[in-house]
Parts: sequence; structure tokens; C-alpha cells
Amino acid sequence: MNDKVNPPRVENPGNLNTEGENPKAVDSPNVIAGSLGPGVTVQPTGTAETPTASIHEAREGRSGGPDQELSRQARLRTRRSFIVAGAAALAGLSGWRWLTTRRLDDDIPWPLRSVLQVNEQLARDYFKSSRRAPTFALSSAREPKVNGTEGMDNEFDLSTWKLRVVGLHENNDGGSHKTFVDEVTGERGVLLDLEEIKSLPRVEMVTELKCIEGWSQIVRWAGARLSDLAAKFGPVTMSGAAPDVQGAPEDLVRYVSIETPDRGYYVGLDMASALHPQTLLCYEMNGEPLSMPHGAPLRLAIPVKYGIKNIKRIGTLRFTDQRPADYWAERGYDWYAGH
Repeated sequence: MNDKVNPPRVENPGNLNTEGENPKAVDSPNVIAGSLGPGVTVQPTGTAETPTASIHEAREGRSGGPDQELSRQARLRTRRSFIVAGAAALAGLSGWRWLTTRRLDDDIPWPLRSVLQVNEQLARDYFKSSRRAPTFALSSAREPKVNGTEGMDNEFDLSTWKLRVVGLHENNDGGSHKTFVDEVTGERGVLLDLEEIKSLPRVEMVTELKCIEGWSQIVRWAGARLSDLAAKFGPVTMSGAAPDVQGAPEDLVRYVSIETPDRGYYVGLDMASALHPQTLLCYEMNGEPLSMPHGAPLRLAIPVKYGIKNIKRIGTLRFTDQRPADYWAERGYDWYAGH
């Protein structure tokens, strides 16, 4: 005789374990599916008080659905970002206040001056006279932007122009050239006109003029190497011996000072950069004589330096052992300005 046995209803069994196993979770918290013994099976049931969907949400830790959880996470991240940005702004403001209250070194706060000096030392250490600035095809050349008007008097009379060269060994006058006495140093120097500059070996190059403001332009230059002028006229030497520009450049004085005729603009060069084979006393640009805005009749083209060193309308060139004044270095830029 087989009697049908109705399965018992188990109320709130809690964490019921059978034979050391955790029963599998079911949708009803009141009934657990599993085996209670031979021939007895407990079936899961739901109740109106505990809907299945609510149980799933509670089990997954969501009280308001996925959209509400994403919104909560976004709010947390926004708060963090705001705190981090505020801390960074406060640190930056504090650093700027500290920097601007430091003592001045040549009108520049000493931490900035120290950075400029480190940049200069690195540039000098990596500089080699054998290193050439990149050259380009003639078709790449364009007219550069007219930039900088210091020392560029629009009323300047080109017919009166002469290049004044000072700081020559034993007042070397280069032969039959006209001489003058420099009002700044009392030294005797030579006066050269443009044709005398053009009598030196002509050199052409297509290089990139890089402005420290961030723009650049490929330009075709033509002129005479500054090193050829130095070899012909002979700078002062440290030892007092006759200058040998090619064989003993280390015996030459260490700097070259270059000024516009009115001294409205002036730059200083280290001797190694001045004697670099791509440093030109330039009188042509893109196959044409220099225009007035671009420095006629003679300018410097030195592609191993930024544009601030490419002085236009050269009036005086002085060989010296004193580090020269430099227009933009006096206004906070790196004196060396190499790249």
C-alpha cells in the first residue's frame, strides 16, 4: 500500500545545511530547495510579501537599479576630481608666490636664473663644431615672418653703412682697409663695406630659422662665413701669439659681441658658435639681396641658435674676452639660446 506523502512546509529555516553542504539559493527566503531525507523533497515557493525581483536586487546590492548606481559613482568621482584640482591649484599658487619673492639675479628670480644656467651648460656640453644643422631642398625655402624691430630704424641710410670690426690682434687693419677708433673701448678697428664682405668666399645654405616663440621657417641664405672674416683679420688671442683660427681656436678670446648701428639691439655669441661653419654674415635671402625689414645690408644667419641670436643690420662686430651684453638675456631669456 502506497500512500502519497505531502512534503512538509518549512518556515524560516535560516541557513539550513544538509550533510555538510550549503543548499543552493532559491527565490524564496522562506523555503529552501533540497533534500530533507529519503523520498522527501522541499519545493521552492514565493510569497506576496517578498517578490522575486526585490530579492534579486537586494542580493546584488542595488536599491535603485543600475542607473542610480552609475549616478552615485559619477558623483563620487566628481568630488574626488574637484578636491584634487583644488589642491593642485593651491600648490601652484603657493609655488608661484614663493618663486616671485626670491632674490633677483640679473633681474630674474634666482631659481629661474639657475634653470637657464643649467640649460646653457647642457647646450654647451653637447655642442660640437662638426655638428651641422639640417639642410633642406631649395624648393622648401620661403620668406620668414618679419619679427622684431629693435635697432631697425626705418630712416637708416644704407649708403652710409660700414661694418666696424673691433678686437683684432695687434690692431690688425687687414692691410689697406680703413680704420677707426672705437668710442666704447678705445681700440682701433677696421671699417668694411659690403663689397669687401662679398670678397670673402661665398657660401649658400638652406636651413631652418627657429623662433623662440615657437614658429619656424626654412630659408635660403647666402653670405660669408664669420670664421673666414676672423681668419682674415685675426681676433685677439689669450696668449698674445698670432691668431690661428683653424688650428688653435682655443687660444682666441672667448666671445663675439654684435650690435646694430644704433646699438638698439645686440647679441653675444660664444666663440665656438661664432666660428661654426654654418654661421654666416648674410647679405642675400632666397636669392635676393636682403630687404630693409629683414636686416639689409648685412645680418647674421646662425641655424644652431634660436632666432633671437640672428641679429639683423649688423653695425659692429667685436672680439672680446668679456661676456657680452645680450638684449634678450637681459629680459630673462637664456644667454646661450642654442638648440
